[in-house]
Amino acid sequence: MNIFLWVVQVLIAIIFLMSGFQKTFQFSTKGEELKKMDHLDSELFIKFIGTAELLGAFGLILPLALNILPFLTPLAAIGLAIIMVGAAFTHGRYKEWSGVGFVSLLTILLIIIAIFRF
Repeated sequence: MNIFLWVVQVLIAIIFLMSGFQKTFQFSTKGEELKKMDHLDSELFIKFIGTAELLGAFGLILPLALNILPFLTPLAAIGLAIIMVGAAFTHGRYKEWSGVGFVSLLTILLIIIAIFRF
Protein backbone atom coordinates (compact mmCIF):
# COMPACT_ATOMS: atom_id res chain seq x y z
CA MET A 1 0.00 0.00 0.00
CA ASN A 2 2.89 2.33 0.80
CA ILE A 3 4.34 1.99 -2.72
CA PHE A 4 0.91 2.64 -4.25
CA LEU A 5 0.52 5.82 -2.16
CA TRP A 6 3.98 7.07 -3.18
CA VAL A 7 3.30 6.45 -6.87
CA VAL A 8 -0.05 8.26 -6.65
CA GLN A 9 1.49 11.13 -4.68
CA VAL A 10 4.31 11.62 -7.19
CA LEU A 11 1.94 11.52 -10.17
CA ILE A 12 -0.47 13.98 -8.57
CA ALA A 13 2.42 16.23 -7.55
CA ILE A 14 3.64 16.30 -11.17
CA ILE A 15 0.13 17.22 -12.34
CA PHE A 16 -0.08 20.06 -9.83
CA LEU A 17 3.45 21.27 -10.56
CA MET A 18 2.63 21.60 -14.25
CA SER A 19 -0.76 23.19 -13.63
CA GLY A 20 0.53 25.50 -10.91
CA PHE A 21 3.49 26.61 -12.98
CA GLN A 22 1.25 27.42 -15.93
CA LYS A 23 -1.23 29.38 -13.82
CA THR A 24 1.44 31.24 -11.86
CA PHE A 25 3.99 32.14 -14.52
CA GLN A 26 2.37 31.83 -17.94
CA PHE A 27 -1.14 33.14 -17.39
CA SER A 28 -1.89 36.29 -19.32
CA THR A 29 -5.12 38.11 -20.06
CA LYS A 30 -4.41 40.49 -22.90
CA GLY A 31 -6.78 41.55 -25.65
CA GLU A 32 -8.47 38.64 -27.42
CA GLU A 33 -7.33 36.13 -24.80
CA LEU A 34 -9.34 38.03 -22.20
CA LYS A 35 -12.51 37.72 -24.28
CA LYS A 36 -11.97 33.98 -24.72
CA MET A 37 -11.45 33.48 -21.01
CA ASP A 38 -14.15 35.79 -19.73
CA HIS A 39 -15.33 33.18 -17.24
CA LEU A 40 -12.10 33.47 -15.28
CA ASP A 41 -12.44 35.81 -12.35
CA SER A 42 -9.16 37.66 -12.41
CA GLU A 43 -5.52 37.22 -13.21
CA LEU A 44 -4.54 37.73 -9.57
CA PHE A 45 -6.91 34.99 -8.38
CA ILE A 46 -5.58 32.57 -11.00
CA LYS A 47 -2.01 33.32 -9.89
CA PHE A 48 -3.07 32.70 -6.27
CA ILE A 49 -4.57 29.31 -7.18
CA GLY A 50 -1.43 28.45 -9.18
CA THR A 51 0.82 29.32 -6.26
CA ALA A 52 -1.34 27.24 -3.92
CA GLU A 53 -1.09 24.31 -6.35
CA LEU A 54 2.70 24.63 -6.50
CA LEU A 55 3.00 24.71 -2.71
CA GLY A 56 0.58 21.81 -2.41
CA ALA A 57 2.59 19.74 -4.89
CA PHE A 58 5.74 20.26 -2.84
CA GLY A 59 3.75 19.54 0.32
CA LEU A 60 2.61 16.18 -1.03
CA ILE A 61 6.17 14.92 -1.40
CA LEU A 62 8.79 16.80 0.60
CA PRO A 63 7.61 16.60 4.24
CA LEU A 64 7.15 12.85 4.18
CA ALA A 65 10.18 12.13 1.98
CA LEU A 66 12.51 14.23 4.14
CA ASN A 67 10.78 13.22 7.38
CA ILE A 68 10.52 16.87 8.37
CA LEU A 69 7.06 17.67 9.74
CA PRO A 70 5.46 14.68 7.95
CA PHE A 71 1.99 15.68 9.19
CA LEU A 72 2.05 18.40 6.52
CA THR A 73 1.63 15.83 3.72
CA PRO A 74 -2.00 14.93 4.56
CA LEU A 75 -2.74 18.61 5.18
CA ALA A 76 -1.39 19.44 1.70
CA ALA A 77 -3.61 16.70 0.26
CA ILE A 78 -6.66 18.16 2.04
CA GLY A 79 -5.81 21.67 0.81
CA LEU A 80 -5.46 20.47 -2.78
CA ALA A 81 -8.72 18.52 -2.47
CA ILE A 82 -10.48 21.73 -1.42
CA ILE A 83 -9.07 23.50 -4.47
CA MET A 84 -10.28 20.62 -6.66
CA VAL A 85 -13.81 20.84 -5.25
CA GLY A 86 -13.86 24.48 -6.30
CA ALA A 87 -12.49 23.52 -9.70
CA ALA A 88 -15.22 20.89 -10.12
CA PHE A 89 -17.92 23.49 -9.42
CA THR A 90 -16.29 25.92 -11.84
CA HIS A 91 -16.07 23.33 -14.61
CA GLY A 92 -19.65 22.28 -13.93
CA ARG A 93 -20.90 25.85 -14.10
CA TYR A 94 -19.50 26.14 -17.61
CA LYS A 95 -20.60 22.62 -18.64
CA GLU A 96 -17.04 21.32 -19.04
CA TRP A 97 -17.98 17.79 -17.99
CA SER A 98 -14.65 16.13 -18.78
CA GLY A 99 -13.01 18.64 -16.46
CA VAL A 100 -15.50 17.77 -13.72
CA GLY A 101 -14.67 14.08 -14.06
CA PHE A 102 -10.91 14.62 -13.96
CA VAL A 103 -10.88 16.93 -10.94
CA SER A 104 -13.33 14.61 -9.15
CA LEU A 105 -10.90 11.73 -9.66
CA LEU A 106 -8.05 13.88 -8.34
CA THR A 107 -10.18 14.83 -5.32
CA ILE A 108 -10.89 11.19 -4.50
CA LEU A 109 -7.20 10.27 -4.79
CA LEU A 110 -6.19 13.23 -2.61
CA ILE A 111 -8.71 12.20 0.06
CA ILE A 112 -7.31 8.65 -0.02
CA ILE A 113 -3.80 10.05 0.45
CA ALA A 114 -4.95 12.22 3.36
CA ILE A 115 -6.72 9.32 5.08
CA PHE A 116 -3.86 6.84 4.78
CA ARG A 117 -1.09 9.34 5.62
CA PHE A 118 -2.69 10.57 8.89
